[in-house]
Amino acid sequence: MGFREINSKMIEATVSPGQRLFSQRGAMLAYKGEVAFTPNLHGGQGGVMSMIGRRVADEDTPLMTVEGSGTVLFGHGGHHIQVIDLAGDTLYVEADRLLAFEGTLQQGTVFLGSQGGVMGMVRGQVSGQGLFTTSLKGHGAVAVMAHGGVVELPITPQRPVRVDPQAYVAHHGDVRNKLSTALGWRDMVGRGSGEAFQLELSGSGAVYVQASEEKL
Repeated sequence: MGFREINSKMIEATVSPGQRLFSQRGAMLAYKGEVAFTPNLHGGQGGVMSMIGRRVADEDTPLMTVEGSGTVLFGHGGHHIQVIDLAGDTLYVEADRLLAFEGTLQQGTVFLGSQGGVMGMVRGQVSGQGLFTTSLKGHGAVAVMAHGGVVELPITPQRPVRVDPQAYVAHHGDVRNKLSTALGWRDMVGRGSGEAFQLELSGSGAVYVQASEEKL
């Protein structure tokens, strides 16, 4: 099935009988054919726990299940769209940056503090990003949103990548994340940019970074 990029802010998806897509509510721009859009109250393929994760992260809007036969145009808020194809690996993406994904992918919810410890929690409280991120695993396509375009930076064992947390979009591969700060606790309050925090990604994989720090 996959996604076809119409331009930097719009993609087209082909919907076939027996297959399904999941999209962010409000992402449908237009469609042709017999296509149905229904709210998904079970959190995609991730079940109740995935839904709970989004609720805790203040994401009250359910995903939409897209089924039928036809084509759909997706976009949202004029944001740049990046299509990522997964071939059995796992993609971790900020939930509010997730535009659409194929139903062949298994969805889950990851607590960033599980890898970053206490500093992982600080990331959500101070930088304005969520404590939870969405994982998508398997074979299929994912469309993510960003401000000002996206660049993919490779992560190698010899060369970890440090990213401003607010510029982070997604990552995949065998990667560990750790949030560190160059400032003291007193200086951190009210600061969420790279001057105070650095999200260090190490291992083997890649990270997607947006050109603007603006939050979606």
